[in-house]
Amino acid sequence: MKIHGLQKMTLLDYPGKVACTVFLGGCDFRCPFCHNFELVDGSAPPVMEDAEFFSFLEKRHGLLDGVAVTGGEPCLRPELPSFLGRIREMGYAVKLDTNGTSPERLRSLVLGGLVQYVAMDIKNSPGKYALTAGVPDAGLERINRSIAFLRQGHVDYEFRTTVVDELHDAADFEAIAKWIEGAPRYFLQPFTDRDSVPTEGFHAPSPERMRAYLRIVQTALPGAEIRGMD
Repeated sequence: MKIHGLQKMTLLDYPGKVACTVFLGGCDFRCPFCHNFELVDGSAPPVMEDAEFFSFLEKRHGLLDGVAVTGGEPCLRPELPSFLGRIREMGYAVKLDTNGTSPERLRSLVLGGLVQYVAMDIKNSPGKYALTAGVPDAGLERINRSIAFLRQGHVDYEFRTTVVDELHDAADFEAIAKWIEGAPRYFLQPFTDRDSVPTEGFHAPSPERMRAYLRIVQTALPGAEIRGMD
């Protein structure tokens, strides 16, 4: 497994655990607001092989509780099951970030005990998914299967949306709330600009607008919260 980035310790990426975050390359989406686009288009070279990473984990016993695996889209990597299996054998919990386009892989990883927490992106309302994902076919049927599987309760999970002023409006959040109604955790995250974002001109909504969107989704998702807003 080629690893494209490693954050050695985080208190934010894996809820309730001290973790490290591993970044894997490759993605089937081309979200124009992506802040990790260097992982999507392959312009970021690998920083280590898995042997070096596992050596790092060996030295972190007693300091770390878990490993957050993100991307890109980790589920596209054929080596992912064996990679996560090795992490689990070392005694660490695994959190997986995914866009939900690989429901069979997601199901296999969860039911195989390789993943203990899933964070799945909900890019936008169904009608604007392709626009927001940056691809003509966003795979809504596959995404719906991932949503349905997570809602069966085999694993702790959250849904989350990165909110971009130019891409989201109140009607979108009304639709999202109906789509994932009953989910135990849903987070709205304001967009953060970086030099690596592929398309210029995107902005985070104002705090007032973020709070208005939160009130909309709380009608169906009372536990919804805003994450990452000062």
